[in-house]
Amino acid sequence: MPNTITSDESRCCTPITDIPLTDAEAIQLADTLALLAHPIRLRLLALLARHGGHVCVCDLEASLPVKQPTVSHHLRLLRNGGLIERVRRGQWVYYAVRREVLATVKALIDQFFANLDG
Repeated sequence: MPNTITSDESRCCTPITDIPLTDAEAIQLADTLALLAHPIRLRLLALLARHGGHVCVCDLEASLPVKQPTVSHHLRLLRNGGLIERVRRGQWVYYAVRREVLATVKALIDQFFANLDG
């Protein structure tokens, strides 16, 4: 009778099955991190978070080295990604951070990096 190796015996060690993030969490975190991977969007989020309320696009533009169309473009991406909200007041548009969404992202990042501590 020939000596056969089962699939478990062919492994050098035990497979890692305790994955810290679910597939959905990993996709959500990757999408959010990709969205945040731009300096203008990071600065916009920082400005909005520091203000704590709704901020007009014209006030955001004055704080950044880009023109209003570029600011609006990045705000649209952040809004489509669910990280900020938009409110229209007459002819003006105001933006604010969605703190609950950013808290969820922070929790996922904390969970991810907690595994580095052992």
